[in-house]
Amino acid sequence: MREPVFSGACTALITPFGENGEVDYHAFEQLIETQIENGIDALCVCGTTGETPTLSVREYTNMIKCCVKTVHGRVKVIAGSGSNDTSRAVYLSQQAQDAGADALLIVTPYYNKTSQAGLIKHYDFISDRVELPMILYNVPSRTGMSFTAQTYQLLATNPKINGVKEASGNFSLIAHTRHLCGDQFYIWSGNDDHIVPMMSLGAKGVISVAGNLVPRVIARMCKLCLENDFSSASKIQLEYTDLMDVLFSDVNPIPIKAALNLLNKKAGHVRLPLCEMSPEQLELLKNTLTRTGIL
Repeated sequence: MREPVFSGACTALITPFGENGEVDYHAFEQLIETQIENGIDALCVCGTTGETPTLSVREYTNMIKCCVKTVHGRVKVIAGSGSNDTSRAVYLSQQAQDAGADALLIVTPYYNKTSQAGLIKHYDFISDRVELPMILYNVPSRTGMSFTAQTYQLLATNPKINGVKEASGNFSLIAHTRHLCGDQFYIWSGNDDHIVPMMSLGAKGVISVAGNLVPRVIARMCKLCLENDFSSASKIQLEYTDLMDVLFSDVNPIPIKAALNLLNKKAGHVRLPLCEMSPEQLELLKNTLTRTGIL
């Protein structure tokens, strides 16, 4: 039986930008250290939360190298390397592999999308050209398409495909996938507000946005679930429901970067086409952070 890339909490890291709009690698290193100090089990660099579509290839490669160097083997480093162009996904995956990543996170093709048969060909083509384990990423709200449980079952036969980050919110799909694939195909929650219910169905943890802000909370919740203490984990999930909601009150990662900046964590601005929160949204964020004792 294959082992999961990680079990527990993985933070999908933001990309901090300095005043000049360039990547702030020093702030990024500080963020990584805070994550590890607070018990996070893995880190995802250059994912959606990292604003990867706006990064140059040079920035992309340097971000992964910086993460790998800073982590220094203490936790797993997972690099986002998906694209709607299969050849570009291969290129980014090879760059991530050469930069020292431990695994790849590869989103389904977006905009041009594809069929279920095309999905299988897409991932098989990539896996033939890299050595790292792959985590699929299902996020229909951004891509306009979804896997089926039957497609997961077929992809699970590929030894390099470790599982999926599931952000569809489709619990029927998750349950059916668990039924068909068992422990030959692992699932991680892609939504912070679904951690406990998904882990009760057998998910191995979460790839989290909120982990940038409250890593100890997310790590604790996952640990309790892995220990089958879902009652205690549920209390944490419910306690932080408002926070998880407000962190998606605007397009990710706008709210999480705003929250970190409110705490003087030097997240910097977002790059266009993303823009800053409205004053009303920012006030709601401040109030929620204050109410939960973070600010």
